[in-house]
Amino acid sequence: MADSSPPDGKNRAGPKRGGKSGKVADFRYKRPAKPKDKRPPRGANARGMVAAKPANSDLAENRANRGQPKKPFNISGPRPGQAYAAIDLGTNNCRLLIARPSGDGFTVIDAFSRVVKLGEGLAKAGKLSDAAMDRTVQALTVCAEKLRRRNVHLARSVATEACRRAANGADFIARVREETGIALDIISAEEEARLAVLGCQILLEPGTGPAIIFDIGGGSTELVLLEQGSGVPEMRDWLSVPWGVVSLTDTVGKVEGEPHERAARYAEMRRVVRDSFADFAERIAPAAKAEKLRLLGTSGTVTTLASLHLKLPQYDRNAVDGLIVPAQSMRGITAQLSALSPQERSEVPCIGRDRAELVVAGCAILDSILDIWPATRLGVADRGIREGILRSLMARELAHPHPLHENRPAWPARDPSLDRAK
Repeated sequence: MADSSPPDGKNRAGPKRGGKSGKVADFRYKRPAKPKDKRPPRGANARGMVAAKPANSDLAENRANRGQPKKPFNISGPRPGQAYAAIDLGTNNCRLLIARPSGDGFTVIDAFSRVVKLGEGLAKAGKLSDAAMDRTVQALTVCAEKLRRRNVHLARSVATEACRRAANGADFIARVREETGIALDIISAEEEARLAVLGCQILLEPGTGPAIIFDIGGGSTELVLLEQGSGVPEMRDWLSVPWGVVSLTDTVGKVEGEPHERAARYAEMRRVVRDSFADFAERIAPAAKAEKLRLLGTSGTVTTLASLHLKLPQYDRNAVDGLIVPAQSMRGITAQLSALSPQERSEVPCIGRDRAELVVAGCAILDSILDIWPATRLGVADRGIREGILRSLMARELAHPHPLHENRPAWPARDPSLDRAK
């Protein structure tokens, strides 16, 4: 079921920001310019071996080499056991997943995730900051090396809300291409929603009742109304709002100060999100009156709250992915977290200092979703866009086992000196 994209629905909502790239399985190839200098790499000896670089030297080297794009892999076509990769660059995180097909699904062979805070300050400045872009390029450099080492056959890399909104988003995409060889595709909010659904809908509770799948990101939140079709749930309506844990916190402010100040700030977050959901809530109101409502969430917010529900001392994906939690329990956890001070939140297991500042915004968004879709149970998915990309790439290969060379995405070339140095 998860290997096919849901059929198009008739009712869509929200501005279609970002590039329109059509169906879920589409991807684009950006052919890099040929390097002007084919001499051995800087630092190579007579045998072409390169000395080890000092720590933290990647960014300096990337800047020095700006304007000399990396070459793509030489791709010889599908191979047994070939690896596929997906990169999801969001407003807060950079995530990579590399996998091989296995039965009806796939087996993950490598993964990477780093908090880069690409959208930090974007709500006020309207553009990506130099520090945020530097952090992100460093993370994508790690991703590029993993793609090379795993001999990835086919990859797709997408960027979402931060790059859609930023005035310098396109310039940043070009910089990433130059310095890492990774060709990021700024996808529309609609495609972001579809990929999230494709990646996690397999965890949706069985049943014939209507369902909402939502994804609370760093810069936006997507909600998709599904109804059971002939084998595959059909997208009946969808919404994307520019409120994620980063953008909502930056716009409304951090939930801190005295208890009454924290309560007021949280109430304002709830108001902002509630207003942005109003039209969608009205459209889905008839479906929300169904006897059994299904609800599935994919995001750091819901996985973190699920960890607190289980009272885990530290995050455990195997315990959380696919978990079903009473909605009332999640409501209780959001109320507790929003009342805590930042220091108190940082001491809660599975939150820590990194999430303490942003988790309350996620709580406000989740509470607002439960307001308009009063399901009694909430499914939790630690999967989403990356898995959706992988499934779409693999499904495309099954349908077209010999895709055209020019339809492949670009990613970094293997440095021949690495082979000589073995």
